[in-house]
Amino acid sequence: MTLQLAIILPTLNESGNLAPLVERIDSALGASGWEVIVVDDNSTDGTADEARALALADPRVRVIQRIGRRGLASAAIEGFCATPAPYAAVMDADHQHDPALLPNMLAALTAGEADVCVASRFAEGASTQGWDAPERERLSGFANRIARAMTGVELSDPMSGYFMLPTATARALAPRLSGIGFKILLDLLATAARPMRVKEFPLNFAARRAGTSKLDRAVAFDFLAGLYDKTIGRIVPTRFALFGTVGALGVVVHFIVLATLYPGMTATFWKAQLGAVLVAMSFNFWLNNALTYRDQRLTGAGQIVRGWAGFVATCAVGGFANVAVATLLEAQGLVWPLAALAGILIGSVWNYALSSRFVWGRY
Repeated sequence: MTLQLAIILPTLNESGNLAPLVERIDSALGASGWEVIVVDDNSTDGTADEARALALADPRVRVIQRIGRRGLASAAIEGFCATPAPYAAVMDADHQHDPALLPNMLAALTAGEADVCVASRFAEGASTQGWDAPERERLSGFANRIARAMTGVELSDPMSGYFMLPTATARALAPRLSGIGFKILLDLLATAARPMRVKEFPLNFAARRAGTSKLDRAVAFDFLAGLYDKTIGRIVPTRFALFGTVGALGVVVHFIVLATLYPGMTATFWKAQLGAVLVAMSFNFWLNNALTYRDQRLTGAGQIVRGWAGFVATCAVGGFANVAVATLLEAQGLVWPLAALAGILIGSVWNYALSSRFVWGRY
């Protein structure tokens, strides 16, 4: 049978799940007409090697091992561009997504019934009993309401990670996709020039078979990144907007520290301002490492200490300008909160430019 469908599996530490998932896909689709593309983010558990071992025995399996690049959305985009199959499905490799839906999704697309088929956790007949994550269910419901407003598409689950569409459509949209975070379906729907026709398939969302989930609280930040990209992304770089969001939280920390130190613990404004800068700088490093640069996250005590030192060093000039400008304005009579804010604004652009390059290694 001619190749019709590529199943793209973005992976990170999923070595134990690959072989049984390929068997389930084979049971659902038959012996031919499909391929699996494992797009692995340089897993530490040998996922890419496991995929290569499978490929040696089964030519329907291929692998792309990515070095220095991470994220489900960007992995899906690379998979779209790597296959000649006219249709592509994106699904998780952890067995939470049922391959039995693939034949009906493919049939709906080939019959022209929809532009994209989505496996929905919240459609009538679906179940999330195996999920056992009520907090994430509530978060998904909130995100879905925002997503529907963004895309103009009525969906019960626009945040689904399991869907299928023509690869030509995905490749046409690829240059304008943000490729940030986990929610590639939302990116596709929001980028399309006209609302896509969608057909939903109820999904019995199962429990993970092996390994641990990669979705943590930072997924909400990924969703925020997607909103930024689709609203202000053409004017302000998305990562800078995220950096600025963290910086805004740092402003709150800065003012709390400054209000504590001045005039209570010290009568000298510049000392209080300097202390507030150092505390806010450390806070910003921690949060940026966890969220803004989570795809390049520094881990381990050695990396964290060196990263913090590098962040402080690269921000030193911005910090000096911050303190100098704020002190000058305060000495000339400007009320101290406004003087402090002016100093923060002066240092922010400098901090972003140098820390992006020298701490996390990319803009």
